[in-house]
Amino acid sequence: MTGPADASREQHYLPAMGKHWLLPLYDPFARLAGVGRVHKQLLDLADLRPGQRILEIGCGTGNLLRALGRRRLDVDALGIDPDPAVLRRARRKAARAKLPIRYQRAFAGALPLPDDSFDRVLSAFMLHHLDEDDRTRALREVGRVLRPGGELHVVDIDGTPSGRGAGRAHRDPRLAGSLPERVLAALTDAGLTGVTESGRGRSRLGGVVFYRAAAGGAG
Repeated sequence: MTGPADASREQHYLPAMGKHWLLPLYDPFARLAGVGRVHKQLLDLADLRPGQRILEIGCGTGNLLRALGRRRLDVDALGIDPDPAVLRRARRKAARAKLPIRYQRAFAGALPLPDDSFDRVLSAFMLHHLDEDDRTRALREVGRVLRPGGELHVVDIDGTPSGRGAGRAHRDPRLAGSLPERVLAALTDAGLTGVTESGRGRSRLGGVVFYRAAAGGAG
């Protein structure tokens, strides 16, 4: 793949918490849901090393990259998100913590970034917000910007139907798209290699699944 995807078409995004006016509740909600523990597990699985270039797609208010910064690894970290409001919060939080994290407005399906430019791409609770076409574009862009030997590490909700929620899961296309077998197939269809489920965990909102994939031609 060569060059960033065409960003000329009009694009829409789902704001944090679903509504712009609910943004002040985003961080308290994440703390209450135990997202910090999930972020720690994702960073452990990503096997991050000094000198790497790290990209987070759908960074929200920057909590995952702040957790990375607190590990004091000598890495170059960039977060992208389409929502200017969450990026303003992310930048303020990084500045207060004196962390050299960069943030840029962009859509995951049209990254304004060079080919083969990142060692790791991270994604936390973002893929289930995308419809099938947008998810395909985003994952292909991930493959484009990953260096040979680079890896994508994802955590997302587990859409497996269970108990009383089974009927809703079948009706909700976002939950259906988060079935582990569907996510694994989407990663493979995007041309990524070494696709695997790398772990499971829980937040207060339910089960989560971790996935790993490598740049095409690596594994």
